[in-house]
Amino acid sequence: MSPRRAAPRTAPSLLDAAAHVLSTEGPAALTTRRLAREAGCSTMAVYTHFGGMTGLVRAMVHEGFARLHAHFARVAPSTDPVADLALYGRAYRASAKAAPHLYAVMFGASSLAGFSLSEEDRQHGRYTLAPVVSCTERCMREGRFASDDPFAVAHRMWTGVHGVVSLELGSYLVAPYDADACFESVLPALMVGAGDLRERAEASVALSCDRFRGGPASANPPSTNTSGAAPPPGTALRTSPTTME
Repeated sequence: MSPRRAAPRTAPSLLDAAAHVLSTEGPAALTTRRLAREAGCSTMAVYTHFGGMTGLVRAMVHEGFARLHAHFARVAPSTDPVADLALYGRAYRASAKAAPHLYAVMFGASSLAGFSLSEEDRQHGRYTLAPVVSCTERCMREGRFASDDPFAVAHRMWTGVHGVVSLELGSYLVAPYDADACFESVLPALMVGAGDLRERAEASVALSCDRFRGGPASANPPSTNTSGAAPPPGTALRTSPTTME
C-alpha cells in the first residue's frame, strides 16, 4: 500500500498552531503532542514536514521574517523618502505587535525546544531589511541625509526602532513615556541624527503617521508561508540595494 499523502494544509496549520500556543500559553506549552492536537493531525506530522521541533521553530523564524517582508512590501515609495523611511519603522512595529511571540523567536529572545539561531537564519533576517537600505540611499541622494554609508545609517535606524519595540513588547514603557510617545520621539530623532533638518524630519514623520493610518502599510498583511514570501536567506544585506526588486 502506498503511503498516505499528507494534507496540503498540514504544514501551515502546524505553524499557525505553534503561533497560537505561543501567544496564549508561552514556550513551555509548545510540544509535538499539543501542536498535533491544535492542528488536527498526528505528532508524526511535525517530523514529516519539519524534521522535528527544531525544524518547526526554524520555520517559525522564517515565517516571522516573511510576515515582516509582507509589511515592508506595502510601503509604496513617495516623493518624500524620509516619510517612507519612517513608514518602514511603523511597519516594523506593526509586524512585531501582530505576532509578538514570533518576534521573540526571530531575534533569539525566546529559547524553544533547544533551538538556537544559525548564521543562515540571521542572514535571512538581515536581507529582509534591504528596502530600508535602499530608502536610506534615496534620502542621501535627495540631500535629506548627510553623505554616509547607507548600510550604517540603516542599521542605526533598525537598532533604534527595534529597541523601542522590544521595550514596548516587554511592557516597560508607561505614561507619560509610553510606547507611542517614545516611538514618535525616536523616529524624528533618528532622522535628525542622519543629517535631516529637525523641522523637515518632524513634518515627514507626521506625514508617515497619516499614511500609515490610511495607507497601504496600515492594513494587516496577507497570510504568508516561508516558501518564497521573503527574499532568499543566503543573500547578503551588503548587496547593492539597486539590484534588488
